[in-house]
Formats: sequence, C-alpha cells, structure tokens
Amino acid sequence: MKTAKSLLCGALLSAACFSHAASWQDSLSSAASQLNSQNGNQLSSLGSLLNGGNQALSADTMNNAAGILQYCAKQKLASVTSTENIKNQVLDKLGLNQQEQKEDTNYLEGIQGLLNTKNGEQLNLSNLGDTPLAQKVKTKACDLVLKQGVNFLS
Repeated sequence: MKTAKSLLCGALLSAACFSHAASWQDSLSSAASQLNSQNGNQLSSLGSLLNGGNQALSADTMNNAAGILQYCAKQKLASVTSTENIKNQVLDKLGLNQQEQKEDTNYLEGIQGLLNTKNGEQLNLSNLGDTPLAQKVKTKACDLVLKQGVNFLS
C-alpha cells in the first residue's frame, strides 16, 4: 500500500511538473514570437527610413541640425573635423552664442540625438540600436544633416 501511495504521489507530482513546464514553455514561446514581431517591425521601420527619402532624415530647423551634427561627431557617425567645423559655422550664422545654445530647445534636442524631421516627426537616433541597419540609418541621417548645413552656409 505504501508503494502504491508513493507511486501515486510521484505520478501526481510529475503531472503537475509537466503541466507547469508546458505552461512555462508556452509563455516562453509567446514572448519569443512577440520579440521577433517587434524586431521585425523595427527592421521594417529602419528599412523604410533608409528608403524614405531625404525628408524622413533631414532636420526641420538649422538649430536642430547643428545639435544633430554635435551628436553625430560625438557618436563618430561622421567625420568629426568637418562635422564640428560645419556645426560651428551654422551656429555662427544663426547667431547662437554659448548661452543661447543652452536655452535653444531644438539645438538641445539635436545634441541628444533627437532629429526633428522635415515631415514633422521626431526620430530618436539614440534609440535605434546598434545593428548594422541601425548604424546605416544613423550614418545616412548624419550625412543628410551635414549636407543641409553645407547648403545653409552657401
């Protein structure tokens, strides 16, 4: 009788463990598919930014462009020498002195990697990640904003 009870308890315990394991595996599977879905959406978003034309990655204001240039130089997403040079010339042309730079929202957002785009959206370059595709998007944005700065100075 004692053996039968032990076997029955063992069977019940095994069933409970298997049930819990199946539930845990289902939860894990669900989380993995959700993560894949989010990554797929992010990859799709990054791809559309690369192919979306210059409006999606160009700064709306030159103040924001100057801040983005500072961000790009700091993140080594563009040539530091030319980026710093263009940024300083843009700030000079805008007439933004050191104090005004500290108070200008568009400039401060740019320094943080927040690109206020010409199509009215805000793209956070810092949150794009470090995947090769994200790096391409960041580099393209930096290149476009650098060209904007050069055109602004002409």
